[in-house]
Amino acid sequence: MSRSNVINKRLVVGLGLTGLSAARWLKRQGFAFDLCDTREQLPNIDAVRAEFPDAAIMTGKLNGDVLSQYDQLVVSPGVALAEPAIQQAIAASVAVTGDIQLFAEHCDKPIIAITGSNGKSTVTTLVGELLAAAGLNVGVGGNIGVPALDLGAADVYVLELSSFQLETTDHLNAWAGVILNLSEDHMDRYSGMDDYLAAKQKIFNGCRQIIANRDDATTFPPAGQVNITFGLQAPVVREFGLVRVKGESWIAFGDELIVSASELRIKGQHNLANVMAALALVQTMNVDLNTVLPALKAFAGLDHRCQWLGEKDGVAFYNDSKGTNVGSTLAAINGLGPEISGRIWLLAGGEGKGQDFSPLAGPCGEFVAEVLTYGADGGIIANAVSGDCQVSMQATLDEAFERACSLADDGDVILLSPACASFDQFRNYNHRGEYFRALVEARL
Repeated sequence: MSRSNVINKRLVVGLGLTGLSAARWLKRQGFAFDLCDTREQLPNIDAVRAEFPDAAIMTGKLNGDVLSQYDQLVVSPGVALAEPAIQQAIAASVAVTGDIQLFAEHCDKPIIAITGSNGKSTVTTLVGELLAAAGLNVGVGGNIGVPALDLGAADVYVLELSSFQLETTDHLNAWAGVILNLSEDHMDRYSGMDDYLAAKQKIFNGCRQIIANRDDATTFPPAGQVNITFGLQAPVVREFGLVRVKGESWIAFGDELIVSASELRIKGQHNLANVMAALALVQTMNVDLNTVLPALKAFAGLDHRCQWLGEKDGVAFYNDSKGTNVGSTLAAINGLGPEISGRIWLLAGGEGKGQDFSPLAGPCGEFVAEVLTYGADGGIIANAVSGDCQVSMQATLDEAFERACSLADDGDVILLSPACASFDQFRNYNHRGEYFRALVEARL
């Protein structure tokens, strides 16, 4: 029998939340394993030693010779498979897996799997709430909240999955799966969009019911049957879409009206697409959508995701700090722009992760009064959009916010949607969003 089929010793690579959840799962199964982390100093090493007394713990730069001594590597999403040490181990016939693959191999309940560049957390949370409203015991986690291997018993599992998690997931065998959309992200980890897409499309391996976005061809599987689609156009049979009734937008499934946009607390066309994706996934569980409409109408969205913070003197403030890539910011601009009477004042900047910001130019020209850039890559954004709209460059988010407040008028929106990572000036996007919230609250 080949080495890859006989697993006597495993190594968990990466000891963040996901890696530790994998270690706990291995311990519960009675498997022998060791632990390693690329950090030289592991801040919680004493607690890790106490929890896993039988495991050796290695820290610092990964060593290919050491990794090659194991039968299987359980690689955390934050560690790229392209790491030379991991590639050396793979060349030595060491098996590589991740927490989602381990979960899938031992799960006997339906898995609803959700990925995409933008909207994953919103759709995952909404699907979980709708299924709970239908009376099911739902486990919600993965890339959001609780790691999959730490979820307790449930009737159905709703998992948000990142491309990083899908890299190590070969046979998910989900009950239903969707790629919501695809736009440039993590180009510092992938060789290009084809590489990024290939990781995302692994969500469809063994998937029984595939949901696809008609407005984005990259969300369709490379092969296989699509069961339900959604999009912003009028639907036909087995499609979710938008129709106009007496001047108002309604979500419909085929010729059946489901809910009007005005009845929803979350706003913007991108959120209407998110709602349609969620309804499609819920419907695969044979749930009568009428029974979950009250929960849908009550759903207020998630913090830092195109979240309404308040209004003063006719100017509304939206916090989209989770908009860490160009696609997310495009969704916010295109979602809000057509719905407001005024213009958007866009606050954008941070660490650009090697993205191409030029797709922002057209929508900014159409809906944005001024792009106020700040931070490490603010100048790159400014150069990309300056031919289509007014731009000003500031040093900090505070300065960009103050300028926007001084210029915005009745009917306008001040939107934080940075299209960048936050690490140049903030700990993470949550910190950035809370900082922006505090700026807004001081103004209200």
